[in-house]
Amino acid sequence: MGARKRISAERRREALRAVSFAQLRNVPTSPRKMRYVADMVRGMEVDRALGVLRFSQKEAAARVEKLLRSAIANWEEKNQRKAEAGELYVSRITVDEGMMLKRLRPAPQGRGYRIRKRSNHVTLFVDAVSNNETNN
Repeated sequence: MGARKRISAERRREALRAVSFAQLRNVPTSPRKMRYVADMVRGMEVDRALGVLRFSQKEAAARVEKLLRSAIANWEEKNQRKAEAGELYVSRITVDEGMMLKRLRPAPQGRGYRIRKRSNHVTLFVDAVSNNETNN
């Protein structure tokens, strides 16, 4: 690895140490379905987002709820205290495309149709409300 690349990688690592986040990798649902759930909670206060995810009918909502709880625990671990009500919010949530399993489905006249079984990666960032106000 070159010097410039190493320096930029170290800068990126230092920036990630300052924020609290959680990642969910290789989730076996399509990114489109997961983005629908992510859009429901983006920018929301944490307690309200947990309620929305808890009562959502979407299958992906249970996975995002677990991820959100993990991000809250990571924030509490970094700050060495419990999060108070209304203190945290979902600052950023991204859904990226993961690996794709390619399968063949039998089709008429000896042909095969391709099936793409998609997966995704979800990254959820949690931040304190007071941090956001001081930055603006």
